Amino acid sequence: MNLDVFPATPDPSSFRLPAIRHLAWMCRAAQLTDSPLAFDLQPWLPAGTNELLRGWEREPETAPAALLGPAEPRLGYYFERLYACLLSDVLGWEVLARNLPIRNQERTLGELDFVVRNPKTDRVEHHEIAIKFYLGYPRTGADVRWYGPNAVDRLDLKTSRMLEHQCLRTELVESAAALAALGIDAPVTSRLFMPGYLFYPIHSPLPAPAGVPNNHQKGQWVDLAAARDMDTACWVHLRKPHWLGPWLQPEPPEASVALVTLEQVAATDTPRLFAQMRRDTATGCWQESERFFVVPPSWPG
Repeated sequence: MNLDVFPATPDPSSFRLPAIRHLAWMCRAAQLTDSPLAFDLQPWLPAGTNELLRGWEREPETAPAALLGPAEPRLGYYFERLYACLLSDVLGWEVLARNLPIRNQERTLGELDFVVRNPKTDRVEHHEIAIKFYLGYPRTGADVRWYGPNAVDRLDLKTSRMLEHQCLRTELVESAAALAALGIDAPVTSRLFMPGYLFYPIHSPLPAPAGVPNNHQKGQWVDLAAARDMDTACWVHLRKPHWLGPWLQPEPPEASVALVTLEQVAATDTPRLFAQMRRDTATGCWQESERFFVVPPSWPG
């Protein structure tokens, strides 16, 4: 990513307030699809985006309410809250509808995540959003499956669902009726905003999945037995919503906490996400340098 081309792109690692850091990450994170519908934010960011976010960090009382509320552990809801802030308070676009239900008589067909007016084009747009994390799992031969941490969600299935179903929902007669009832013209543009991370097996090099930009956010995953043999002294357990990277903290990591959390992977049979930290000599803060998913022996089951 050439930040000289898009000088408004903020550097997330330079923000200490988590919500503003997460918002900055969303401004620059690559999408997990190279579809023409993928919404690349950078060309749309106002020239003063960096200064705007820094002003909010210096004077949090001037920041939008969406950035001041409590951290929402349900990552999808939190991500949606930040996206609404990004549209309204960073881009300056008008949100016409949010989570608009589409119904056929008594049956709900789905929702439109966001319907917005783009002031640059003066056109109505429909935006579907998702934040996703997938781990590449080599099967037989060249067959690779990219699973979510719960091993139920899959990158290929989710992308197809978003592009071929959810992004096309405005073409339904019922969608046009729901929008007309609010005095909104039918959107002429659909966009998909789906950033996230892909985690590669630490001991099995894999190619990037087809249809994903080369500059996507990356991490690694490792099974619990291998993780126990690694130097985890500078690891920190990342909890939602802080999966939106990168992690930053003023104090050094506690090695004993990481070890306890590793054992929880086995006890709960659930993957855990860790950040490996390094001290930045310029600021004195500890910053994320790499991230790892540690999975139990049963994964992906």
